[in-house]
Amino acid sequence: MARPALQRRIGLFSATALIVANMIGTGIFTTSGFIMRDLGSAGLLLAAWVVGGLFALTGALCYAELGVRLPRSGGEYAFLRESFGPLWGFLSGWISLIVGFSAPIAASAMAFAAYALPLWPDTWFSAVSLSVGGVTLFTLSPQTVLALAVIAGLSLVHARSLIVGINLQNLLTCAKVIVIAAFLITGFVVWAGRPSLALAPAASQVSFLSRDFAVALIYVSFAYSGWNAAAYLGGEIRDPGRNLPRALIAGTVLVMVLYLLLNLLFVLVLTPDKMSGVVPVGSLAAQALMGPFGGRVFGAAIAFFLLSNAGAMILAGPRVYYAMARDGFFFRGVARVHGRGHTPKAAVLLQAAIAALLVLTASFSWLLIYIGFTLSLFAMLTVLGLMVLRRRHPTAGAYRTPGYPFTALFFAGGNLWIIIHSLAAEPLVAAAALFTLLVGGLVYAWFKSTSRHATSGPGRQDTVVRPADHRPERAGERRAGPGARG
Repeated sequence: MARPALQRRIGLFSATALIVANMIGTGIFTTSGFIMRDLGSAGLLLAAWVVGGLFALTGALCYAELGVRLPRSGGEYAFLRESFGPLWGFLSGWISLIVGFSAPIAASAMAFAAYALPLWPDTWFSAVSLSVGGVTLFTLSPQTVLALAVIAGLSLVHARSLIVGINLQNLLTCAKVIVIAAFLITGFVVWAGRPSLALAPAASQVSFLSRDFAVALIYVSFAYSGWNAAAYLGGEIRDPGRNLPRALIAGTVLVMVLYLLLNLLFVLVLTPDKMSGVVPVGSLAAQALMGPFGGRVFGAAIAFFLLSNAGAMILAGPRVYYAMARDGFFFRGVARVHGRGHTPKAAVLLQAAIAALLVLTASFSWLLIYIGFTLSLFAMLTVLGLMVLRRRHPTAGAYRTPGYPFTALFFAGGNLWIIIHSLAAEPLVAAAALFTLLVGGLVYAWFKSTSRHATSGPGRQDTVVRPADHRPERAGERRAGPGARG
């Protein structure tokens, strides 16, 4: 009997909604205060969001071509494995498992609990911590219990059925966009009728080329992360040659517009001093516009947004680990597909377990820069990999990146600029990222030594895309596993 396989059942609307849900989450409602603290100017803050949006858009244009050339599940893992070899592919998947998805899922779940719990002021129980030698190993509190419940509930839904998970995600995403649009319309109408709310000028010594501006872009890149979400489900999107580029570009442009409008509203109603270093900027702006009740209502809406964001990452991330296991570079059980639901169930549950562990042990504030820095590194490598594939197969694929090679160079150069300044400004973050890569390299060596699957280097020539139907033509296609089939 044929093994259960992932199927192409995701259309253009669902793929676009997945990108929007992945992007609009913790970042936009928590990072603007940190950016204002570092830059000290409303104009520079808005400029940072524009520059970050351009990086995301040019990245989406490049990933669209990669997705058409390699319409498989796995995202950066599949792309880097093809361009630079299996080691870099594995390292990107390793980063996705720890930093790219599990950590943001934990952060979103914890932020959801922080926004939702005040709606029920009664405390369920007092927090309990386990400490050894003065070091807290984990904390169990009402917030962590609610966060764990969110991770468990959404993971079970996405492990059970692709269609149920996609429909739930579409519903949450549509509601998210409607609520944000309503908040923007209400906010600008109220602002226009209240002259006391005005954009306050502020002097700043920061320039566009300074280290502070580059580090601020790390926060922005964290908020924009998720623009590549549809690429992780390339093996499950119908007609990827057409739908994947459209979803990547449309989702990124929509979120970029919403982000700019939200930040414009923030700086119109809040002075730089009031914004500086504040985490719940969205709630603070809602209070300034609509009073304490409005702040509470919008706080509840933000909690809802974070629920959608966590669900989108729970859906996208397991496709990376599934692809790694299918190729023999991860535990074989992770490559199993749920027979009825057509989901990588084991991969979903593994991710949920890691996210739950991070909820109990990790600090959200430290993860912000770590996530943004590490993801910028591998996104840059992935786009450079497109240039490698272009040289290797110059005619493959019907979609070609507009403005190439300037589009790819702008994205790669901008991210390299951020990374270099981050290394100088945040050496501990760089050390943590390098340690994560070192551990990943050791894990890769172990899997390679124990795997029975044959692997090939970056010079392999057996993967091309037929311009006629955009399907991968791959040597040994039937042996490659269920995720390689269309």
